[in-house]
Amino acid sequence: MATDKFDEKNILGQGGQGMVFKGVLSDNRVVAIKKSIVSDDDEMQNKQFANEIFILSQINHKNVVKLLGYCAEVEIPMLVYEYISNGSLFNLIHREGRLCLSECLRIATEAASALAYLHWDAFPPILHGDVKSSNILLDENLMTKVSDFGTSKLTPKDTDQFATFVQGTRGYLDPEYFQRGILTDRSDVYSFGVILLELLARKTAVFRQGNKEINLANVVLSSMKEDRLVDVLDHQVVNEGRMDLIIEVCKLAKRCVNVAGEERPTMKEVAMELAGLTVFYNQTVVQNHPWVINNPEETKTLRDGESSDCYTSESRAVLSIDAGR
Repeated sequence: MATDKFDEKNILGQGGQGMVFKGVLSDNRVVAIKKSIVSDDDEMQNKQFANEIFILSQINHKNVVKLLGYCAEVEIPMLVYEYISNGSLFNLIHREGRLCLSECLRIATEAASALAYLHWDAFPPILHGDVKSSNILLDENLMTKVSDFGTSKLTPKDTDQFATFVQGTRGYLDPEYFQRGILTDRSDVYSFGVILLELLARKTAVFRQGNKEINLANVVLSSMKEDRLVDVLDHQVVNEGRMDLIIEVCKLAKRCVNVAGEERPTMKEVAMELAGLTVFYNQTVVQNHPWVINNPEETKTLRDGESSDCYTSESRAVLSIDAGR
């Protein structure tokens, strides 16, 4: 397994549990290798690595990063994942800034679909526990891959919450979870709502303004209340001219980051709503295409000729939430 002895030039990223390196297997497959950080709390590190191995062994979804193998019987444990070439959503938003609105919608829908799968279709249900844009990876086709399950939890039987030591990332951390130490599926929903706001505002979850640290969720919610949302949105997003759609996504994000967890939607509801908004966006793009506008009769003929036995685009979008495994 070649990493050039874990040379710095092969570093892909770093988190609380370890450093991730690019490597090549003997069959020439490119992979990502997470190497545990040597620390005074080796027992905790080993538990988190073992937890990630166990969690990922339960998951089979196209929008969740695949664990290919692991090395546990060594001094420093390592996990081997599929290599995701385009890095994290965080980097794409805040360092490259090249996502258009349709890409933002698709990425958000895929991530929501993966989280809905964890909450509803995995058995037992899985709470991610650290949903953030740096844990959403994108492959060469910008397909979403949710990653980093070191702090994830399998929910005990007959309950949808888990009492635990509070872990997470500032700006994304569910305030109820922070105060009570109870991780629930709605904790992941809160964190996902912050990602939606990141995609539209192109600001980090916590950012500096002068000498102050500003919470993105608070800023966007205040701007919506005061009817000045456009002031905090990214200019590129606004210039695409789809404020009707942007407002709907912001309303969804607002429900996700509600301080009261019970008032938040489920991830399945979030995924379905995003799928519907994506269909709406794509339909209006087609309807406003110059060929469609200039050829109304041909367009009507094509529409009238659609088979009644086929799924509608809306149906396909909703059904795709439960597919992809």
